[in-house]
Amino acid sequence: MISIEQFSYSPHDNESEKASNSYLMSLLAIMAGLPLPIINLAATFIFYMGNRKSTYFVRWHATQALLSQFSLLAMNTVAFWWTINIFTQNTEISTLYISYIMAVAIFNLGEFAATIYTAIQTRKGIHIKWWFYGELTDLLCKPDDYE
Repeated sequence: MISIEQFSYSPHDNESEKASNSYLMSLLAIMAGLPLPIINLAATFIFYMGNRKSTYFVRWHATQALLSQFSLLAMNTVAFWWTINIFTQNTEISTLYISYIMAVAIFNLGEFAATIYTAIQTRKGIHIKWWFYGELTDLLCKPDDYE
């Protein structure tokens, strides 16, 4: 799921800190607005917008963090509204619902652990590339965009 790659340069401390903060934004948002799935995406998007003209290292990690939030938003939104529907419509809890909630919980825990690991490693100046999101980030974020 995660691979470690080296950039051709070592980022400065402030770059590493900003890149690490791009992952921490989603973790802080979890504490603030756990039941609302859009909060994580909004916090990460705001951080991304504030750093989209930063150095390549910061932009790359802000982009990867933002892209990862879209999957979480989709999965968590379905889980949220399905749960609301069960409580408001007196719908029966099915095995499909339980299976989906378990899958969402596992996905969220995995993403949570990967986010913490990536934030720590990125703060050290180590480039962490997530499976799937890293490839998308490479397509969207080019080294010569603003440098």
